Amino acid sequence: MKKHKFFSFNNSKFEQKSFNPETQYAVIRSSICTGEKVAGFKDKKDGHFTEVMLIRSPKDLEEFKKTYMVDSVKTEY
Repeated sequence: MKKHKFFSFNNSKFEQKSFNPETQYAVIRSSICTGEKVAGFKDKKDGHFTEVMLIRSPKDLEEFKKTYMVDSVKTEY
């Protein structure tokens, strides 16, 4: 998989995480206490969550979907 460099909110570089739709699915973890939302991938087999980016606005969610070519993202609390 081709790796890309992106900039986070504090302008530090990070590498794109690899995503395999056969073994993982896109998910947003949303805190019921603080409302914080984190997008990432959950392993279908063991449930391991790989954090990718903080979602602060609908624009961030669209960027996540575009970057990883995901049409829908499930939300878990």
